[in-house]
Amino acid sequence: MSCPVMHSVEMNPAILPLDWLMGTWQSDEPGEGCFPTIKPFRYSEMLHFSHVGQPVINFMFNAYHADSKKPLHRECGFIRMQPGTNKVAFIVAQNSGLVEIEEGELTGQQLNLRSHSVARISFAKEPHVQEISRVFQLKADGRLEQRVSMATDNQPLIEHLHITYVRTS
Repeated sequence: MSCPVMHSVEMNPAILPLDWLMGTWQSDEPGEGCFPTIKPFRYSEMLHFSHVGQPVINFMFNAYHADSKKPLHRECGFIRMQPGTNKVAFIVAQNSGLVEIEEGELTGQQLNLRSHSVARISFAKEPHVQEISRVFQLKADGRLEQRVSMATDNQPLIEHLHITYVRTS
């Protein structure tokens, strides 16, 4: 279930600088994932950003295997901005049992985020994720690009995912 977009509710002024994210985005071609400890893979993903008039954006990300369409990774959470600044926070829960807060800055139509805190379920698979950084950028052609880097107990921070999306609503 995704959070509904309430078209009759005006966007809270605190999050207006992020209005370019709003709506549903679908990967326009498969994204690429890799990490030293796993086999490279291709995936598709749908992103949904919505609001209900509060000073927060709700989001849900659903990734699936590009060929088999098997569900892969899911994330959901909230985006907040510190009033009067360009500071942004993502509060993220992942289906892998990872919960994180990413903080960063909005510059134009680009978000640069880095994990501020990471927590996980007690029986999370090792090696444990220690850090995540994420960049969203709205390109001149209207596509949204996302790059995610990750560090674990035994690997430094390196790019893990790269994908682009087109807005579908």
